[in-house]
Amino acid sequence: MKSLKSYRRITVKIGSALLVDRATGLKRDWLSSLANDIAVLADAGAEVLVVSSGAIALGRTILGLGKRALKLEESQAAAAVGQIALAGAWSDALGKDGLKSGQILLTLGDTEERRRYLNARATISTLLKMKAVPVINENDTVATSEIRYGDNDRLAARVATMMGADLLVLLSDIDGLYTAPPAKDPGAKFIPVVDRITPDIEAMAGAAASELSRGGMFTKIEAAKIATTAGTHMLIASGKIDHPLKAIAEGGRCTWFLTPANPVTARKRWIAGSLEPKGTLTIDAGAVAALRQGKSLLPAGVIRVDGSFARGDAVIVRGPDTHEIGRGLVAYDADDAERIKGHSSSDAAQILGIGGRAEMIHRDDLVVGGPRGEAG
Repeated sequence: MKSLKSYRRITVKIGSALLVDRATGLKRDWLSSLANDIAVLADAGAEVLVVSSGAIALGRTILGLGKRALKLEESQAAAAVGQIALAGAWSDALGKDGLKSGQILLTLGDTEERRRYLNARATISTLLKMKAVPVINENDTVATSEIRYGDNDRLAARVATMMGADLLVLLSDIDGLYTAPPAKDPGAKFIPVVDRITPDIEAMAGAAASELSRGGMFTKIEAAKIATTAGTHMLIASGKIDHPLKAIAEGGRCTWFLTPANPVTARKRWIAGSLEPKGTLTIDAGAVAALRQGKSLLPAGVIRVDGSFARGDAVIVRGPDTHEIGRGLVAYDADDAERIKGHSSSDAAQILGIGGRAEMIHRDDLVVGGPRGEAG
């Protein structure tokens, strides 16, 4: 696996449709082939983490729930049944290739709260030191529609950035990014490399292609934003074949989302890759230039405020062309940010009647993408 062996730590995400057949259940032969690929990478010295979907899909098959829509508590029950079967299957498949494995179940709060984030990272790091493959999934048995990640693409990106992975591999039922959903547009063109995620790239995302999956190309683009901003390369490749990682290494079709080599500090990696944005600040061209020079975001540079956020929440920062410039922790509630946008810091204090921070987002709480996507 020449093209993958250069990566020190790789996170591999597997979609539900790849692992589970709605009629027959778990695709054991395919899982065995993937486990063999992981073993080859491990033998070459790479540390591999797995983010595995499939608990609900497998559980509903075992319970005979069919294809009907499930109530929340039914989905949680299906996850409880499916998760134990899925963990056992991963343990057996990896064990046949001489690898140990450990199961990690995460919820949104495990990355949103700094202490829990550090605890989760420590546990996964310890498994890797012990030469065990962490098999990670969202904890669907307790997650609700209000707190869940919503899809395992973004979960995989958060895990990859939390663990400082060099590469995130999203194995899917499509072999990469196209200019339009290829199932609907025969003329759609394949895109092999994305240097920077622009509004045009975002517009190419289509809807989910499988009823077993909560994610589509849109969530994969969102995952790419999280990963590349925090310093992790990402690729999308088809998992509909046996030995999918081997196929990538042998030149199989896939789309690469590139990140710069600039290091990202641990705190900024957390901000960029592990927090759910609560809103958006749109800024003018002058503020964009200032941020790319390493300066803080001042109220004067903000031209639009969207979302409902509180002081300390993560927000997306966009330029006047709507392109995402970066992400950071905002120093004001949304209502106050709306009142002081476009004003100088001294005027902002008078408008609010209190002596708040001079910055809308301090540079220490800000992760910025440069002209070529450099994280800073």
